[in-house]
Amino acid sequence: MTEGHEAEKPDLHLSRSLEKPSLLEQVQGAETEFLAGKRQHADNVESAVRFFLEFLRGFEFLSIEEPTVTVFGSARFPDGHRYYELARELGRALARAGFAVMTGAGPGIMEAANRGAKDEGGLSIGANIHLPTEQHANPYVDKLIDFEHFFVRKVMLVKYSCAFVIMPGGFGTLDELFETLTLMQTGKMVDFPVVALGTEFWSPLIDFFRAKLAAEGTIDVRDIDRIFVTDSVDDAVRFIRAHPRTCNHVAESDDGVHE
Repeated sequence: MTEGHEAEKPDLHLSRSLEKPSLLEQVQGAETEFLAGKRQHADNVESAVRFFLEFLRGFEFLSIEEPTVTVFGSARFPDGHRYYELARELGRALARAGFAVMTGAGPGIMEAANRGAKDEGGLSIGANIHLPTEQHANPYVDKLIDFEHFFVRKVMLVKYSCAFVIMPGGFGTLDELFETLTLMQTGKMVDFPVVALGTEFWSPLIDFFRAKLAAEGTIDVRDIDRIFVTDSVDDAVRFIRAHPRTCNHVAESDDGVHE
């Protein structure tokens, strides 16, 4: 093997998954144990150590230079579905605009967004989660990390993303949407670009916010305006790039091509 090939080995090693000592691998199954009910104090302290180790692992892995947009959506839409194709188009557009694309690393919308980013030569990142029925990472992820604790994963996705795009999905997608809105509403996070892509899917939810939540005074009407709802990938990317949180991180030339 040549000296040049030897030098390439570490990059190839890190391109798919972050390898760590066995101590950090012991977190698998820890969240289920922690949430099982009342436990001994020593067991809770041990869990806290595992949280800390997983946070450290995430901090190391997600130290990425490119501004990153996270795309959420259902794992259940197959290749060829209109939402899959829309997510793939989104991944392409984000990569062209100079963003890395991060997803939960699974199939469906996640696969499509990662795939679109790779189509354009962009950086494709996956933050996978251990599940009772194991979720395998899609083949379009360049950099992959596995998390055991949902809450650690969510903190990492918010901390290292400059925008979220919420595509049609289920409870997990809604969880990310509502937690992000809550952080902004309560002032825990500076306003953050949140795009809901797919007006047919999201309009009934937005109507519910206005007709019930805002009408009953449980939220302010302005809270609803934090969500940019569109069917246009171009408008979604334009909204993200124009937002104060991201506009200073991505340079744009006169013809709209990222430099």
